[in-house]
Amino acid sequence: MVATATNDNAKKTAKSAKRAATGAKTAPAEVRKVLIRRGGSYDKLEQVSEPPKAPAAGQVAIDVRAIGVNYADVMVRMGLYSSAKEFIGWPITPGFEVSGVVSAIGDGVDDLAVGDEVIAVTLFGGYTSHLVVDAQYVFPKPKGVSFEAAAGVPAVMLTAWYAVHELAHPRPGAAVLVHSAAGGVGGSLVQILKRAGCKVVGVVGGSHKVETARALGADVVIDKSKVGKGLWREAERHAPDGYDVIFDANGVATLKDSYAHVRKAGKLVVYGFHTMIPKEGGRPNWVKLAADFLRTPRFSPLEMTQSSKSVLAFNLSYLFDRTELFRPAVAELTGWLEDGTLQAPPTTVYPLADVARAHRDIESGKTVGKLILVP
Repeated sequence: MVATATNDNAKKTAKSAKRAATGAKTAPAEVRKVLIRRGGSYDKLEQVSEPPKAPAAGQVAIDVRAIGVNYADVMVRMGLYSSAKEFIGWPITPGFEVSGVVSAIGDGVDDLAVGDEVIAVTLFGGYTSHLVVDAQYVFPKPKGVSFEAAAGVPAVMLTAWYAVHELAHPRPGAAVLVHSAAGGVGGSLVQILKRAGCKVVGVVGGSHKVETARALGADVVIDKSKVGKGLWREAERHAPDGYDVIFDANGVATLKDSYAHVRKAGKLVVYGFHTMIPKEGGRPNWVKLAADFLRTPRFSPLEMTQSSKSVLAFNLSYLFDRTELFRPAVAELTGWLEDGTLQAPPTTVYPLADVARAHRDIESGKTVGKLILVP
């Protein structure tokens, strides 16, 4: 017992010494970030500078090395993302995930030190060169993963993990269809589902995405650009009795058919509505948006009871305070990334100054994997 106590005290002393030795790191003279003062097109992505903020008690300051771009950021820019309006309003800095190096720590933070390489999730505010965030949302960067790749991990892999392990719970051997299987979330779903022993059919929107989905583990890849309106005939060929789970972030374009192809006791998991947004132009088409809203299926509890099928839906930005769910998930995902069970999504990197180009590209639907901004 004495030896154990002595060792524990030595570890605490060493950690305190590390914090004291590194705690004097100079803050940046200014912070560069993207600010949106009002919803609209790419011209609303304003580059601004401001003085750095010091972390308060329980917070960590991070010198940001890379920033993940998500489709939700586009919705924020257009003024269509409900949680952004509810929690922040205007002006707003978009961005949910970063990687970087801890530059300062507030009182009461004992498990992080200045100089630590980390990833972090944030409820908006991520498009910045210097981020101050609550320590509970900061995690060690997976070993062997670059800053750019690591920045593309938290949002998409947590989304996929939650969809699979908290909602769908597929059994080994389950037939599962994943829309957008070469994207950030879709590719993460493919990998996590394969790890769970599922048979995965991935759907992609172009021939240049087929090999990516296959490399991530999809057993079958359906290229919509080749099969056109025959998508569901092709899907039926690979699961004649229907699918145990279908993951759909497309919205009105596929929701009705996705539900129709879920078998009894199966589940449709919904986590986005991408097809309601134009692929070019940078602005909502309000007429189309209204029409798509009216065409969006309204699932009847009575019908679902009779058919014994479920519809499950979520938006992680509304679950941000559920850290008891996500801290263990990040630890598990980090372990899988470090042992090679999972691959970080492939990345395309842009300077922060080219944020408008990154938004154009992700809106186009032609990208593969994750888009990353570097301050």
